Order: sequence, then structure tokens, then C-alpha cells
Amino acid sequence: MDLERDYVLQNYARYPLVIVRGKGPYLYDPSGRKYLDFISGIGVNALGHAHPRVVRTIRQQAGRVIHTSNLYYNEFQGPLAKRLCELSGLQRAFFCNSGAEAMEAALKMIRAHGNRIGPEKTEIISLENSFHGRTLGAISVTGQPKYRKDFEPLLPGVKFIPACGTSFLEEAVSERTAGIVLEWIQGEGGVYPLGDEFARKARELADRYHALLVCDEIQCGVGRPGKHFAYQLADPVVMPDVMVAAKPLAAGLPLGALVANEKAASAIGQGMHGTTFGGSALACRVALEFLDILDHLLPQINRVGAYFRQRLEDLASKHAVVKEVRGFGLMVGMELHVPGKQLVIDAMQEGLLINCTHETVLRFLPPYIITEKEVDRAVKILGKIIANVKHPPEA
Repeated sequence: MDLERDYVLQNYARYPLVIVRGKGPYLYDPSGRKYLDFISGIGVNALGHAHPRVVRTIRQQAGRVIHTSNLYYNEFQGPLAKRLCELSGLQRAFFCNSGAEAMEAALKMIRAHGNRIGPEKTEIISLENSFHGRTLGAISVTGQPKYRKDFEPLLPGVKFIPACGTSFLEEAVSERTAGIVLEWIQGEGGVYPLGDEFARKARELADRYHALLVCDEIQCGVGRPGKHFAYQLADPVVMPDVMVAAKPLAAGLPLGALVANEKAASAIGQGMHGTTFGGSALACRVALEFLDILDHLLPQINRVGAYFRQRLEDLASKHAVVKEVRGFGLMVGMELHVPGKQLVIDAMQEGLLINCTHETVLRFLPPYIITEKEVDRAVKILGKIIANVKHPPEA
């Protein structure tokens, strides 16, 4: 910790905890103390830690070839693209290193698509309270001023609208609109589901005005909501033109993906976009292994997720400091009437790792391998620390 304070860019407000190893849903500090991990590296370690199949796959592939660049083919990028296209219902994939990079690719696709239609078709519609990444392009479409203000001027032509009702969408979208970007469940924004009606209207307007509909599944997708992708929660499914994903896709290794239909994909030709590290043999092989494991975990994600939300609802009924519980699968938020930062610290001291977002929302992104047993342990700790909150809301 001292070395990081002396030599690392001070852009993180870290908790005073050093992690040295992990096993299953648990992490361990240098003294051997065990912590139940209910934030999963912010949604990345979806199979927990040191999963035997992932460890075996990494060892095997690291002994063969790790990286070749995209000048050449590797054995696993094509099969992974096929798998993601089949799971998503889309047609073509691009691989990169992170969710922010996937969003950058989507923004370039939107602009290239608009430019093919006409020079005035450049506007992008995004949602207030959204979060799409930390690069200049990604924060340009992030609907939270706190992330944008220090880096302006940003990408021009972005309109932000509230995700309540459809009238704001109808007013915002026009012939100038090249793309609509949305998270089906806003994650950093407080675990807010979007709603089927809003998504259907976005699809309708995108079709009417020849714009691309982009679904950001970086946090809310790849199994976390109990489906492969959150947009598949709608009945009937509202298909995007472009879907971006990352976080758990390669079980802890950096890998992002954009998957698009032929209309959107045709906007990007040879030389228009690329990456050095994206889609390496190692990351793609691990991602294929992860997706095989995920197929068997989806029923468990739904069962345990429902159990977890019910246990949190039980807590809410006993403690007035809890305002609301919301989410799908194992993407769950518990909104409080008070700031949650101290509760995160209190939980860590009790052996539970969680996160607070949007000031008052305790965010839970546990690994997909958890069972009711781990839920019970987490809820017991949460009940203990919530009961100690000294300033409940006024009646």
C-alpha cells in the first residue's frame, strides 16, 4: 500500500485491504482472513476465484501461444465469434480488451453508419444516469455530469434524456439521429432496470429513423441477469443492432466484444478500426470455456438470485433505512435512505465485500457459483451492520 501511494497514479480511492489469493466465492488477505466476495471484481470474476476449469485452460493455452496480434488467425477467435452470434441473435463480432473499448467501437460504428446516410446524421441519444466507460468517447455518452465535467469538451452531438416514459425519446430522436445507446439495467447508475416499453419504443424509433440501437451489456449481461444478455429479458425480445459486452466474458482476463447485425457491421470496413491485443488466443479460449460453464449455471443464477432478493426484501421489511431492493438474477441493488459508504467499510470488517454506487445504493454482483448458503451468510452480515445505522430516516 505504501509503494502504491508513492508510485501509482492516485486516481483510485482504495479500501485498506490487500488481496493475495482467492478460492471459489472467497478472497484472502495476507493474514489468511477470509472475505465473502459479493462484488466479483465489479462483476468480472463470475466463476469465483481459481475455478479449476479456468485454471486448467489458462495453463494449457499459456504453454502454447498467448498472443499473435490480428495480423493472423488464431484457433479460438472464430469459434468464439460464432458462439456469441448464436447466443445473441446477431451476426458479426469484434473483439477488444474492455467494455470501454467495445463502446468506442460501437460509437465509431454509429458514426460510420450515419455518415453513409448523410453528413447531418451524427447525433447520438443516451440516457441520464447511464455509465458506459472511462474513455473520452465512452464518457461522452455517459449521462452523469460528474464523469464528464473535468474532460470537456467531449464528443459533440450527444443528447441525454431521462429513462422515464417514452415521450422524451420521441421528442429527441429525429432524422439527425445516428444511434441510440442504452443499458437494459443501469449498473453504476444504481441498478435501475430500463423497462420493456421504453426499449420497444427505442427499437421502433431506431427503425423509423434508420438509426442503430446499441445495448450496453458490459455489466448487466453475459449471464448476470439470468439470461445470456439483459435485452433477452423482454417478452418478446427487443433486438438491438449492436450489443457490447465484457466483464465476465473471459473469467477474469481482459476481453471485450461488440456483436452486431449485418446492417451495423457493414459500416466498418478493413482498416477502419482495430486493436493489437483484442481477441488473443488465450482470452478467447478461456471465454469459450466460460460460456460452456455458464450454460449450466443459468438456472442456478435465477434460483439463487431470486432467493437473495427475497432475503433482502425481508431485511427491508425490518429496517426502515432500506428504501428499495431491485434487480434481476445476480445483479442486485439495495437503495438506502442514507449514504452507504460506511456500510461498505463495516461489511468488509465483518468479512463481506460489497460496493456502494450512486451514494446510497449497495450494489451486489456476486459470482454465479454462489448458493443459498453464501446468501445466508451475506444477509446475516448485512442485517448486523444495517441494524447499527444510527440515523434512520424520519417518519
